[in-house]
Amino acid sequence: MYYQRKGFFDLPPVVQTLLGLNIFLFILRMIFPELVMHLAIFNYKSEFFKPFQFITHMFMHGDFWHLFFNMFALYMFGRILEEVWGPKRFFIYYFVTGIGAALIHMTVMSVEMNILMSKMSPEKIDLVLSQGAQALLTGRNFIDPQMRDLNLMLNTPTVGASGAIYGLLLAFGMLFPNAVIYVYFAIPMKAKYLVLIFMAIELYLGFLNKAGDNIAHFAHLGGMLFGLIFILIWGKFDYNRWN
Repeated sequence: MYYQRKGFFDLPPVVQTLLGLNIFLFILRMIFPELVMHLAIFNYKSEFFKPFQFITHMFMHGDFWHLFFNMFALYMFGRILEEVWGPKRFFIYYFVTGIGAALIHMTVMSVEMNILMSKMSPEKIDLVLSQGAQALLTGRNFIDPQMRDLNLMLNTPTVGASGAIYGLLLAFGMLFPNAVIYVYFAIPMKAKYLVLIFMAIELYLGFLNKAGDNIAHFAHLGGMLFGLIFILIWGKFDYNRWN
């Protein structure tokens, strides 16, 4: 399999397109901040939720550094995986892991919401469901701690391609387990160990459920989980059958 690559950074086509779209939409969001309310993903019980957000949230990012690190990882791992798999398989894998990450995140959040709602009166729950979204839009929230937390779970948007990026990290670690990656550009580590360390960190932080860290840890694990399922379904790395 050979590529005659052209274009910015001399990248394969899918990675090139993904980088361009993410950068373009980040700039667009800076100009039109309200865009995040439409393209980020919300809990399915929120009045802001739309099914297309399972895809569009992957092109929204919280700030420059969120975008930078995700796109840097896409550049590092994505270009190699696309060359190995080909554009079609890489494209499918990227979106399967990104959408899968959102599904896992939404499932975990729904479980947490149900646990919280089991401690609340029906009247309080109905009030949050009917008025919570509009309250947040005007910069307000409920004084009652349970109602406040439920409203944040329900109507706080989730953004970023991190689920798909963690999926790429898993695939790279499985395909090139002994490849050396320089963490923070200084610490050499084999890819297989880096994958295991990242999985352990995300699992620990996910169950720790540290309030205020604003990171969807189970979404990252979801990207890895759906990536593993994808790889197993497609016969691991049977290149002749994939391309």
